[in-house]
Amino acid sequence: MNTPSLLAESFWVPSGRELFLFSPELVLVGTIVALLVVPLIWRRNAYTTASIALVGVVMMGIMALLVAREVSGGGQSGLSPSPLSGMLIADSLSVFFKLILALFFTLVVALWWMGSGRTERDAPEFFTLLLGSALGMALMVSTQNMLMMVIAIELASLPSYAIVAFDKRNRLAAEASLKYVIFGSVSAAIMLYGASLLYGLYGSLEFSVIGAGVYESLLAGTDRAIMGAALVCLFSGIAFKISAVPFHFWCPDVFQGARIEVTTWLSVASKAAGLLLLLRLVQVFCNQAIGDPMTVFYPLAWFIGIVAAVTCTWGNFAAYKQTSVKRLLAYSSIAHAGFMLMAVAIFAKPDATGGAMGGSAISAVLLYLLVYVFMNLGAFGVTAMVVWATGSDSISSFTGLVRRSPGLAIPMVCCLISLVGLPPFAGFLGKYWVLAALFEHKDASSHLFVLLAVVGVFNTLFSLYYYMRVIVQMTLRDDDQPAFSSPLGGVVIVNLCAVVLLGMLIFAGPLKAGTDRYAANLFTTPVAVADAHASSDR
Repeated sequence: MNTPSLLAESFWVPSGRELFLFSPELVLVGTIVALLVVPLIWRRNAYTTASIALVGVVMMGIMALLVAREVSGGGQSGLSPSPLSGMLIADSLSVFFKLILALFFTLVVALWWMGSGRTERDAPEFFTLLLGSALGMALMVSTQNMLMMVIAIELASLPSYAIVAFDKRNRLAAEASLKYVIFGSVSAAIMLYGASLLYGLYGSLEFSVIGAGVYESLLAGTDRAIMGAALVCLFSGIAFKISAVPFHFWCPDVFQGARIEVTTWLSVASKAAGLLLLLRLVQVFCNQAIGDPMTVFYPLAWFIGIVAAVTCTWGNFAAYKQTSVKRLLAYSSIAHAGFMLMAVAIFAKPDATGGAMGGSAISAVLLYLLVYVFMNLGAFGVTAMVVWATGSDSISSFTGLVRRSPGLAIPMVCCLISLVGLPPFAGFLGKYWVLAALFEHKDASSHLFVLLAVVGVFNTLFSLYYYMRVIVQMTLRDDDQPAFSSPLGGVVIVNLCAVVLLGMLIFAGPLKAGTDRYAANLFTTPVAVADAHASSDR
């Protein structure tokens, strides 16, 4: 009797190759363990804890770069007892998000270092929760398995509820966290109900199988009602992370009540993870229609497109009456999520070589997210330093900022202009490529994409008013309040964001070529990574 062979059949052991492909997630897990263990053998120190978290995230970014070279030719799946059905996917999309996550986490830690770090007493717990949410977001973008998707969304959400109310003496934060938990619980319950319906209909947790079943149902006209209800319910969980209407109500209160570094983190990372997860699911559905017209998926495209248009419009109009800059930026983030969601609504037919017309839409979303990191970090960074200096985030606190602190006012103007989508800053690039992708996929049998492009243009004009309110308050009005100084590191970061936004527009060609490369192989079927131990025994 071959004992090793029996053990290999009884126990699943991941291969070294699988562990390498998902080493960024494993590094995050190791960093979380280190954050919990180090305070037990060493005195608790906020800056030591932040340094450990920072080293771990930098290592995660390095591993993601190594994995990027490995998966540049196509996606690979693994980390499952069955080598033919990997629960996780390592491909260009997941690697791109992990690189963005590492960069953004590093900048958020720098913001924490200059603000809350001086008074933080529970840094190990705070960074454990923050890294836990980052791990959940990384898993969200790395799966095509419905069970893993649900687990990843909850892993990203539960720590987020806690870090919003981490300052236990802040009643506003506690109220915001309670609302966050309630909305999250309701959306999670609806999502689980939709997942159970889809499993009952198609008997699989793999979205490739579910996508084939949905395609056949739409083509044959069977089970459309229950299938549509199931997809809408499943979409609610993702919409909650994106802050898409009507699952957006938690966003303004959470952004206003939470610490500024938590607000900054959720404004980008959470929405990016939800958008890229939804983008992956759309891509899986599109793979089912090779050789067939995409008109069968137009009902799903119209559904996502309408949600995108309503989200973008609602966010912009709700921002009009805000007097708190944090709430204004919260509604701004909702509007930007809606704008990116328009590109996600593009269901494009893959071609015979594994490429796709939809590559331009994927590339546009990736570019938009990269630009959005610096726009939002700059705007929230300036807001943080104004709050630290004045004790308020009201628009009136920004009065005369160009005189009181020009090192903050100038980058804030740059970031706000970029958020509008006007040159000479990279926000113009993000919106331009989304609109270009929509026009590229206009079809005679569906005017959806043209309609979305028109809605996007008008929403850009609508947003100009409330962004200009802040700019006018900073530059054209003055209340003779004294000047104030800000942390040098913070001033450097926000000005660096402004310079990067300007530089991205100057180097638009190489930037777009880079995001095109990351979007190139997403319509190829991921190759399963066989278990090395099992294969060696065969």
